[in-house]
Amino acid sequence: MVGDDSGKSASREWILYDNQCGVCSSWVQFWRPTLARRNINIAGLQESWVMQRLQLTGEELLHDIRFLSRENTVISGADVYLQVTRRIWWAWPFYALFSMPGLNRLLHCSYRWFASNRHRISQACRLPVPVDVASGARDTDRPR
Repeated sequence: MVGDDSGKSASREWILYDNQCGVCSSWVQFWRPTLARRNINIAGLQESWVMQRLQLTGEELLHDIRFLSRENTVISGADVYLQVTRRIWWAWPFYALFSMPGLNRLLHCSYRWFASNRHRISQACRLPVPVDVASGARDTDRPR
């Protein structure tokens, strides 16, 4: 759990990602409209309000993608993908399949490999950080 936050952010949910990673930033751009339709906001892990809210060291902070729920619960890693796909009707089969014990382990192992190698992949593919993503959420989107 994370500290309480007052104001309108209490009704918001957030995907928090490494906005300095070309792969992560490109992937977020792809999913942005789908997440927005489900009232899930996006912000970079490097944003000051995120660092303050999560209270993790720099290395810990960028170790995983995170999902911050309305209830102020933080989910990280492969479980973020499960959390989100169970809310999208056409992605629900992914959730159902990868919630099964053997496939869930495969998902978590695959995620861990990807998370450990994402910067290498980004450099090899020459994926730049999109300009509008690098700045993170707009000031009006940030919880107060």
